[in-house]
Amino acid sequence: MSDITRDDVAHLARLARLAVSDAELDMFSGQIDAIVDTVSRVGEIPDDVPPTAQVVPQTNVLRPDATEPSLRRDVALAEAPAAEEGRFRVPRILGEEL
Repeated sequence: MSDITRDDVAHLARLARLAVSDAELDMFSGQIDAIVDTVSRVGEIPDDVPPTAQVVPQTNVLRPDATEPSLRRDVALAEAPAAEEGRFRVPRILGEEL
């Protein structure tokens, strides 16, 4: 075990400006210790094991990149709840000014 202590967790909490109770210090030190131990096990993998991104082989998972006709602008805008100047009209968000 890597032995992450309460003091280590308290130090991390201070750096992150987090208020952590005594009970949380105990809980987090155990959790962080388990995480560090699990991640450190990666180093135990033999060098002859190839890296993998998928556990099940996948081949040809993408469709061919081909152009296809799309909707004309006027047809697409006809289905919109609101349109303006040839574009979809949507509500302003985040108080943005024009």
